[in-house]
Amino acid sequence: MAIRIILRVPDERLRQESEPVTRFDAALRLAIDDLEETRQSGPAAVGIAAPQIGWFQRVVIVDVSTKKGVANHGHLILINPEIEHWEGYDIGREGCLSVPDYTGNVIRATRIRLSAQDPQGAPLAFEMEGFEARAVQHELDHLDGLLFIDRVVSRRTDLFQRKVYAARPGAAGGKPT
Repeated sequence: MAIRIILRVPDERLRQESEPVTRFDAALRLAIDDLEETRQSGPAAVGIAAPQIGWFQRVVIVDVSTKKGVANHGHLILINPEIEHWEGYDIGREGCLSVPDYTGNVIRATRIRLSAQDPQGAPLAFEMEGFEARAVQHELDHLDGLLFIDRVVSRRTDLFQRKVYAARPGAAGGKPT
């Protein structure tokens, strides 16, 4: 396992669409291990998408279980995830490992129905709401080359510069992909 360098804006590779996973093998599981280690190295990162480390396949990891009072499904490794249904909407503040200097207000669905595969290729299905649904939508955007800054309500009034951002992941010692 290795901590990988996280791509950051304005890196154009973050705009690249990711390809579906077709091989569920040991190489996939090793890449997932690197993705998870990189997520854990970040400051309170609840999610990460493969494109953020220069791996352009449809893989995300989301774990909001450390957030108190948040309904969740635990630690999720989602391969080829697709939102099948969404409803409601809410504005909430988001940040991103690939946009370390800003946060912003983004409109997201409040409830989603999601299908995906696990690392062995078995089908998964989830009903999600609230913060977990927001986190999953944020990570799925990365798979389509979108960042939260593309979805802020208004760049003039809803994008905020961070005052402090501790220990930027992948800034040193990470292995490029």
